[in-house]
Amino acid sequence: MKVTVVGAGAVGASCAEYTAIKNFASEVVLLDIKENFAEGKAMDLMQTASLNGFDTKIVGTTNDYSKTSGSDIAVITSGIPRKPGMTREELIGINAGIVKTVSENLIKHSPNVILIIVSNPMDTMTYLVHKTTDLPKHRIIGMGGALDSARFKYRLAEALDCPSSDVDGMVVGGHSDKGMLPLTRLASRNSVRVSEFLSEERLSEVLEATKVGGATLTGMLGTSAWYAPGAAVSSLVQSIACDQKKMFPCSALLEGEYGLEDLCIGVPVVLGRNGIEKIVELDLNDSEMDKLKESAEGVKATNRLLE
Repeated sequence: MKVTVVGAGAVGASCAEYTAIKNFASEVVLLDIKENFAEGKAMDLMQTASLNGFDTKIVGTTNDYSKTSGSDIAVITSGIPRKPGMTREELIGINAGIVKTVSENLIKHSPNVILIIVSNPMDTMTYLVHKTTDLPKHRIIGMGGALDSARFKYRLAEALDCPSSDVDGMVVGGHSDKGMLPLTRLASRNSVRVSEFLSEERLSEVLEATKVGGATLTGMLGTSAWYAPGAAVSSLVQSIACDQKKMFPCSALLEGEYGLEDLCIGVPVVLGRNGIEKIVELDLNDSEMDKLKESAEGVKATNRLLE
């Protein structure tokens, strides 16, 4: 199993590290345009192999896509990250050109690859790959919802004062501060709805803290977060590589599901060896459907900036 990560910055390197430590891939290739940057990251990570007990080979390369040949899965993290005060949408002009070029080069050397898009604005970048490549839709996946859901569960566990392993919750909708929809109504602690433990006011606080989770960290760190995004991507990669058929909310191309068409947005999907093996349609109430449709309009408005 060969995995390529394009972009050896903080998110890409974290993804490579978590993927290697889980020991399910034979090789991870890190690619970056900066001379010797990916090679240095790969060497540093390989020097942890005996300490962390993994056998995955990590290789770095400067913009040589021939080294990615035969990749089963490729992760695109390349592009400029958010700075404090920036929205994800403001990155579109630069990142669109980067993502288009990267995806074309990856497919040229690995025609059977499954692509996972991380670059922001993520839903629009995922849509761009659908529109500019010939890959079938089940092999193009946007990462956002998996990260947003991890942040949602963190906030729920914090409010409940319990371990994160007790909590289950999901975020659907666009990967943006305004567009994401944490499903507080369906969130649970060991199969008990969290509304049994938390007041409506506290749940509203959890919802709002989740929606600005990325912006909060960007303000604190001065750039985008990387540990949780890297972990989220590696979880998607593992579910595909190991055919685990786990369910994650991911940005997928919709063709009538949830009454939406011709856009990529976060919905629950089953990930297995073929990529997206099923789109799961939740029984959302009227309020949740209205918010999802409102989020979809926001995503479509960003998509129009590609034209």
